[in-house]
Amino acid sequence: MCIFVKKYRLNKLFHILFLGMTICVWSQSSPKYSNEFLNIGVDAAALGSGNAIVARSNDVNSSYWNPAGLVEIEDRELSLMHASYFANIANYNFIGYAIKLDDRSAVAASLIRFGVDDILDTTQLIDDQGQINYDRITMFSAADYALTFSYSRKAILKDFDYGVNAKIIRRIIGEFASSWGFGFDVGLRIKTDRGWQFGLMARDITTTVNVWSFDENKLADIQSAIEGQNQTVPESSEITIPKLQLGVAKSFMFGYDYELQTELDMIFKFEKNNDLISTQSVSISPALGLQLGYTDLVFVRAGIGNFQNESSFDQQKKLSFQPNIGLGFKYRGIEVDYALTDIGDQSIALYSNIFSLKLDFSTFK
Repeated sequence: MCIFVKKYRLNKLFHILFLGMTICVWSQSSPKYSNEFLNIGVDAAALGSGNAIVARSNDVNSSYWNPAGLVEIEDRELSLMHASYFANIANYNFIGYAIKLDDRSAVAASLIRFGVDDILDTTQLIDDQGQINYDRITMFSAADYALTFSYSRKAILKDFDYGVNAKIIRRIIGEFASSWGFGFDVGLRIKTDRGWQFGLMARDITTTVNVWSFDENKLADIQSAIEGQNQTVPESSEITIPKLQLGVAKSFMFGYDYELQTELDMIFKFEKNNDLISTQSVSISPALGLQLGYTDLVFVRAGIGNFQNESSFDQQKKLSFQPNIGLGFKYRGIEVDYALTDIGDQSIALYSNIFSLKLDFSTFK
């Protein structure tokens, strides 16, 4: 739906176009791709390390990266994160809270919201007499929510942990449409006596199903907005196919003050796409992350991932990737982290400044 309103500033026109693009996505996107906002990640420390964190994640943010790591917390932890995209038009927020139950288990709850607010609804801009009436313009929000409950436990085998996530997905596009979805993740972690760590995160292991409901009156307004360009009724259900992330990590000490944490992850998607390695049944993309810490107080991070084989308009092939950097500071249970993603604009992903805060309540006793 494209409506030109010359009296509105450029940013307002963007919101009008966003409404039209949102409706087009409903009718044209494949039903097997959904919940893409859950692939962004959480925690500036992890994002600054290129999302290569599944093997060494051991705090409240493990509820997203690998729930098996939750057993490493000492008491209670709280995590907050904020990021903005598209010149602050879209906001991405995360909050997580974890509690140690006993020496062998822990639980956590977390909430993710990715939303665009104050979108102009121009479906009623033209009245029944064919006149443009700006008073008929209203606003709405398009927001995705994911509420996750996590459980982690140490297994009978030494240095073997496992965890599970139960996810509830809620997606809302104003009064036009909304959906509910449910899914499960499973995570495993293994540590060796020589300092090696291995992690496996299996997301949406049974596939995550989203079921949509539509406001028929609102849909009718959109379908008849432009003569000859009516939209078809969107799919009422969509699924998220499983994805595996396998990681191996190793730490190196330099004297008593410096520690270098390294990790290499391989991300498996059961589809053919533009990942670095792609077949008809599976695609694989690597991710590498580094963290250099000084006396567990100051941290410098770097990571690279999201390797994609891209084709330009002139059919030239090139390999793109996403480099990230980050900084962190921790003092008496308070950790503040910052990440700058996609430095140098080397991938199709948009760069973003990401901030996160973590509180470890065990130090406040």
